[in-house]
Amino acid sequence: MRFKFTEQQDALRREVKDFLEKEWDEEAQLRAEEAGELASGHSPTLHQKVASKGLVALNWPTEYGGRGWTPIEMAIFAEELGYHKVLDGVYRNTMIIGNSICHFGTDEQKKKYLPDIAAGKTLFSIGYTEPNAGSDLASLETRAAEDGDEYVINGVKVFNTGGHIASYCWLATRTDPDAPKHRGISVFIVDLKSPGITIRPLHNVADGHGQNELVFQDVRVPKENMVGEKNRGWYLMAKALDIERIRTSPSGRHQRVLEMLIEYCKETKRNGIPLIKDPLVRQQIVQLYTEAKAARLISYKVIYQQSKGEIPDVPASMAKLSGSELSQKIAHLGMQLLGPRSIIHGSSKWSAMNGELEHMVRETITYTISAGASEIQRMVIAGRGLGLPRG
Repeated sequence: MRFKFTEQQDALRREVKDFLEKEWDEEAQLRAEEAGELASGHSPTLHQKVASKGLVALNWPTEYGGRGWTPIEMAIFAEELGYHKVLDGVYRNTMIIGNSICHFGTDEQKKKYLPDIAAGKTLFSIGYTEPNAGSDLASLETRAAEDGDEYVINGVKVFNTGGHIASYCWLATRTDPDAPKHRGISVFIVDLKSPGITIRPLHNVADGHGQNELVFQDVRVPKENMVGEKNRGWYLMAKALDIERIRTSPSGRHQRVLEMLIEYCKETKRNGIPLIKDPLVRQQIVQLYTEAKAARLISYKVIYQQSKGEIPDVPASMAKLSGSELSQKIAHLGMQLLGPRSIIHGSSKWSAMNGELEHMVRETITYTISAGASEIQRMVIAGRGLGLPRG
C-alpha cells in the first residue's frame, strides 16, 4: 500500500482548505447554527459557493458537472469538510444520492437531477427509517402500489434529515409485500411538494430542528421516478449505506477537536500546573490520537478498494464502527477536561474551544445509531468478515 498522496491530490486538499477557511469561518458557523442550518445539515449559501468552485461532484462524470476524479479525491474533500465542521448536506447530496443516481439511474434521471445537485440548487433528504424499521431496515412498511403509469405511496418515515428544506426525498418503499423482505423493496425520487405529503418537525433535546416525520397519504409518483430495478432496491440501498458509512469527514473532525483539546490543555492550569503535564491526561489524549490515526487508515483502505472497483462491505462497517465510537470517546474526554464549560454554546463569552466541543457533544449522540447501529456493524464484521455463526 502506498501511504502518500499525489501532487494533484495534495493540491486539491490545499484548494479546499483555502476555500473553507475563507468562506466558513467561526462567525459563519455561528450564523448557520442560529439559523438552524447546522441542525438540518445544509446551508444553501455555502453549498452554492462550494458548487461554484467545482468542488461538489469531484468523482462524477464531467458531462454531469463533475471532474471525473477517483473516490480518493472525494475522500480528501470530505475530510476537509469534516475538519472545518461543514454541514453534511453537501456530502449527502453528492456522495450518497448523486453517486447512486450515477450508478443506478436512467439517462433521463441523470440529466434531470445531477446538474442541479452539482450546482447546489437541489437538496435531497433520505427516507429510510420508519417507526418500526430502524436497524432492521428491510422491515420497512411504506407501500408503493402500482396504478397505471404511477405508483401510489402510503406510509410514514421518521428521522428524515432536512426534509423541511429539501426538494426531493430519496424514498425506500415496499413494492411487493409477498416477497421476502429484502427482495420486495424499490427506491423512488419523490417531489416533496407532491399532494398528500405531511412534514412534521422532530425537535431534539437541544431544541434543534433538523429531522422530521414524513407522512405519505395516497401520494402519486410517476413510474419514471423509480431508481434502479423494481423490487431490487435493497441492493441499491446497501451500496448507498456503504458510501455513507465510509465517509472520511469524521477523520477530519477527530483531528480538529483533538488539536483544540491539546491546545486547551497547554493553556489551562490546574493547581498551577498545565493540564498537559498531567500523566493521565497525556495518556488519554495519546490513546485517542492513536485510535484516530487507525480509524483514518481504515477509511482510506476502503476508499482505495472502491477505486479498484471492489465492494468493501466489511471494511466499510469497520470504518463506520471505529469512527462513530471514537467520536463519542473524544466528546466524553473533552467533557471531562473542560467540565461545565464543555456544554456552553460557542456564542457565549464563557465558552471554551469556540464551542467546538459543545457542538460535538450534541452531534455525536446519534453517531452510533445512524447509518447502521454499532451492533449491526459488529454483526456484519462477525458474519461476513470472520465467518462466525449468527448469534
